[in-house]
Amino acid sequence: MAPQPPRRWSAEQDSAPEEPPRPFTVDATPWAGGTVLALRGELDLDSVAELRAALDPALETPGTVVVVDCAGLDFCDSTGLNALLRAQARAVADGSRIDLARPRPLVLRMLELTGATEAFRIRDAPPD
Repeated sequence: MAPQPPRRWSAEQDSAPEEPPRPFTVDATPWAGGTVLALRGELDLDSVAELRAALDPALETPGTVVVVDCAGLDFCDSTGLNALLRAQARAVADGSRIDLARPRPLVLRMLELTGATEAFRIRDAPPD
């Protein structure tokens, strides 16, 4: 039996095609106590400016509650977490707060591992 030539590995051969990431969006909806920000897509270095742009006006009124609905958040990296934590610190200093609603298991695990669950109230659902 003749020796076989070495097999070459190709990532294209062994991996399933990846779905393109959904674009990051933030939808703001007012409610009696403040604002609900519904996040969708991936919160990372490329999209964190959009989050900040939505958080700043939502936190303008002292004593308000901003609920960040994470049900549509596919991914959050350290840049996104840092932006949320900084906004929470600013909110608390003004008598406001940021709550997180419905984080997906991957995002919730990241919050738990970093201790960020101590900084936010985690809700089962956003307010009506």
